Amino acid sequence: MRSRALAVALTLLSLAAFTGAAFFVEISEQHVASIRSTVRAFDAATRDVAMKIAEFDAAGAGASLAALRSISTTDTARVAIDAAIAGVDDLSDTAPILARVADARLSEQEAADDAEAAQRRLESNALTAAAAFGIVVLATLTIAWPARHASSEPSSMESESPAPATAGLGLQSPSAYTTSRPAGPVLRKAAELCTNLGRVSDVDELRALVVRAADLIDASGLIVWMSVPGAKELRPVLSHGYSAEMIARLPPLSRTADNAAARGFRSGQLQIVLARPGSSNGAVVAPLLTSAGCVGVVSAEIRGGGESSESVQALAAIFAAQLAMVVPAPAVPQQSRDDRPATGTQGI
Repeated sequence: MRSRALAVALTLLSLAAFTGAAFFVEISEQHVASIRSTVRAFDAATRDVAMKIAEFDAAGAGASLAALRSISTTDTARVAIDAAIAGVDDLSDTAPILARVADARLSEQEAADDAEAAQRRLESNALTAAAAFGIVVLATLTIAWPARHASSEPSSMESESPAPATAGLGLQSPSAYTTSRPAGPVLRKAAELCTNLGRVSDVDELRALVVRAADLIDASGLIVWMSVPGAKELRPVLSHGYSAEMIARLPPLSRTADNAAARGFRSGQLQIVLARPGSSNGAVVAPLLTSAGCVGVVSAEIRGGGESSESVQALAAIFAAQLAMVVPAPAVPQQSRDDRPATGTQGI
């Protein structure tokens, strides 16, 4: 009991770390936007100064330079503007004045670039720290957790519906599934995956990382379902292991449907679909949780009964937590949402 309570507590702490990192990134992005806004205001003021000088309006140029100095953020810019103000009374030679204004603008731009780069480094450090903490939790779950085996095979009736999720991740008792890969390489791959997800910059990189995640949890197929803003359905936005034609034919998934993906979205908890021996693979459904709530789910079809493995469940949950910060919600389609029926299929 204490082992399970410790696992749940560590997992919740890991999710809290990812949530905190996401909140920090959001605040940091607001600061970056403020920096860019200040630079745009400075550029507009320099254009106003140049216009006044071109019109040989000494009084207007002096007032504009004074306003420009008031919004300067660097000593270099203020010194350059003071030199420009000193020469504004004599507009017979405007080149030195314009040169000082250009020096001030360059100083402000360099300072803004440096400040933005510093914020980006802080964001990267926060995401890397959250990923590292997640790896520590994963190591605890996969190495320190005592190995146990299921006392009996589930009946065919039980395997048709997902096992109910327990508190936290909803981890199930492990089956006889064991991975042939040593724990060390798996942890290294998980660490690399979390780090790369924090640095992903385009869709192609994200698709490649989804493939690596599927391999990490022994998934033969994986689909990322995202909530559609203003609609009551989920749509597939990323996939691996299924043909493009099959994904294109998938109908929207109703949030109220009676299947593991919809239940995982509504509850915000991990869902397990047990395998049916000789008939179908099992599955793991992990919710994508953000500070605004659940925004989607990752459904993964697991080979060889691995859906009952606590390490597979933990890996899926960590991957989903990291993915929630980088996958945007799909846009609402132009056609009526009533034109396509919501799915009510079993499993995922």
